[in-house]
Amino acid sequence: MADKKLFTLVSILIAISIILAYSLSSYTTLLFEVNEFHFAMRQAIFGILSIFIIWGLAQLNPDKWLTPIGFTLFIGSTILIIAMPFLPEFLVSAVGGAKRWIKLFGFSLAPVEFFKIGFIYFLAWSFSRKLGDHKDMNLKDEFKRFAPYALVFLVAMFMIAFVQNDLGQVVVLGLTLLFMLMFAGSSFRFFFTLLSSALIFFVFFIFTAEHRIVRIKSWWASAQDTILSFLPESLASELRVPTEVVPYQIGHSLNAISNGGFFGIGIANGTFKLGFLSEVHTDFVLAGLAEEFGFFGIVFVVFIFMWMLQRIFKIANRSGDAHIYLFSIGIGLMLSFAFLVNAYGISGITPIKGISVPFISYGGSAVIAASIGIGMILMASKKVNMEREK
Repeated sequence: MADKKLFTLVSILIAISIILAYSLSSYTTLLFEVNEFHFAMRQAIFGILSIFIIWGLAQLNPDKWLTPIGFTLFIGSTILIIAMPFLPEFLVSAVGGAKRWIKLFGFSLAPVEFFKIGFIYFLAWSFSRKLGDHKDMNLKDEFKRFAPYALVFLVAMFMIAFVQNDLGQVVVLGLTLLFMLMFAGSSFRFFFTLLSSALIFFVFFIFTAEHRIVRIKSWWASAQDTILSFLPESLASELRVPTEVVPYQIGHSLNAISNGGFFGIGIANGTFKLGFLSEVHTDFVLAGLAEEFGFFGIVFVVFIFMWMLQRIFKIANRSGDAHIYLFSIGIGLMLSFAFLVNAYGISGITPIKGISVPFISYGGSAVIAASIGIGMILMASKKVNMEREK
């Protein structure tokens, strides 16, 4: 039987997202001149569909369906991402010159969200066959073994970071790949070498686009006082940037969090959603949650999220099948990194990356894709339980 606790915990997070889509979107509905329930109803449709997807996938036989679904996601979404720049305007939505969404029956589909699930499955499937114990292997041999995966990731990185102008997704995928490698049997030496290389590439990507440089400067303007206080004044003065570029979004986000206090100001009573934070029900949903439900509201969501991760990693730990183990670990890592990147961004610790909070932020593609990942884990959990009963 599939893990019922995991199913229940994800359903709770989806229910919270529907409440927040209504509570935090009041100004956005006025701005776009739509019904006050517009975003809540759409999120409810996405959420209910996602719950049924999880339940449906959990009923399937993992030996028969897990691999076909995983590779369909990987290959299908890859084809869509490659084709999107060449599709006509009436089929795709472009923001800032980047085509990220395909229009489908009045909704927008983001192929990159499904690519993440398929990519993780591909890595898990392949790592379980090609990687393993690193004993008697030097660093050069480990790099040779990793080279084909590096090529696949570089292609994916080009498609997402350059073609779709979405560096945040690359950060999440890159971190997931690195840690999956470690769990698959690579050495710590190889892990830290790749991590250092990834940081160099990250800096390179920042300096290849003007808007990323501006975003880094904006983040630094808000964080510099704290960091530079530890440095000599002569050095600090050289690193300081004008305060005029302090990002107003981060300022309003921090004020919203502070305004909520311990208990919040009440559902639908938030003020920073009224034009101060743009579309707070998406990337800044945690700030909106903190203002209306307070510190304890954040603690509750984090508790449910951590419990969900615990169930995912427990399924992985109990599995005797290497590719189920790695896939479950990969999905858990992806959800963890996405949550952390968003939380650090809205609190000013790191630059904002435009990554949504899994199962909480408004958006159909993200919640459906993540739900497919959870459904596949639940499908696999039946096999895990059967293995334990033998």
